[in-house]
Amino acid sequence: MSLKVDHEWKEHQWDWPMQHNDGVVKILNTSDRFEVGLDAQFFTPKEIEVKVVGDTLLVHCAHEARSDKHGEVRREVNRTYHLPKDVDAATLKSHLTQHGVLSISAQKKQ
Repeated sequence: MSLKVDHEWKEHQWDWPMQHNDGVVKILNTSDRFEVGLDAQFFTPKEIEVKVVGDTLLVHCAHEARSDKHGEVRREVNRTYHLPKDVDAATLKSHLTQHGVLSISAQKKQ
């Protein structure tokens, strides 16, 4: 059986993780480096994949379904970023802090 559920909320109330306008995603693009910071607190390092394909930075975070007393929880987030032409993709590094912030940075080409 399928039941349609209507939502009583306005678009500005929607809180989606890793959006540009909510302070969860931070992008820094200066003359010497490019950096992205994401809130990835619900994921372990093994559940996070960061890679570059062409001129695109791909971030994929996912974990297996987990059950609790209320039901099941699954999380999966995909983010893509167009890398500026002056980014040296070979210097790209990622780091997950103790507070769950995924920091991805690269130097600019000389």
